[in-house]
Amino acid sequence: MNRATKSLALLIMTLLPVMGLQAAIDTDFSPRPNERWLLIDDQSATLTVYEGNQEIEHFEPISLGRGGAAPLRVRGDRKTPTGEFRINRVNMQSRFHIFLGLNYPTPAHVRKSFNAGLIDRDEYEAYHQYMRRYGEPPQDTPLGGDIGIHGLGESDEDIHGRFHWTQGCIAVTNEQIEWLNDNIDIGTRVVIR
Repeated sequence: MNRATKSLALLIMTLLPVMGLQAAIDTDFSPRPNERWLLIDDQSATLTVYEGNQEIEHFEPISLGRGGAAPLRVRGDRKTPTGEFRINRVNMQSRFHIFLGLNYPTPAHVRKSFNAGLIDRDEYEAYHQYMRRYGEPPQDTPLGGDIGIHGLGESDEDIHGRFHWTQGCIAVTNEQIEWLNDNIDIGTRVVIR
């Protein structure tokens, strides 16, 4: 096997588990006819609001984490986690105008992170104990936390339009986060891909 073939084989062997992990976390679902849900697309830097399968609003460009989007993340890597989430809290006093929190890390992310060796058995069990006790994920895990959709606050709108700049959240303009806050509810499904 020549050097180029070895390099290609190594690349394929490295990517296959990651691609499989992406498929395992991302979910294909059929929304109910009147279900309002959000699709956030890293490749096109867009956020689209749907009711069932019908688009009702579209925002672009949006900003994601400086580290891009990935099926798994760890605290501090500045990646936006991909997968399926729910809005589980709202902070109207956020420095980013309004913050719509996501239920990250989800049990699926924790299971996949444990299987990938990103967290140990104690961290895995501590997550599930917290979930049983409080009914929502802890936000201080090794996988990070405090992931959500937020406005710009006083951030530079020009930078927002040109770069992914967040620590892992999804940023939209202040006007767009106000629209979202007025038109979606706690429990709204959010799919990030």
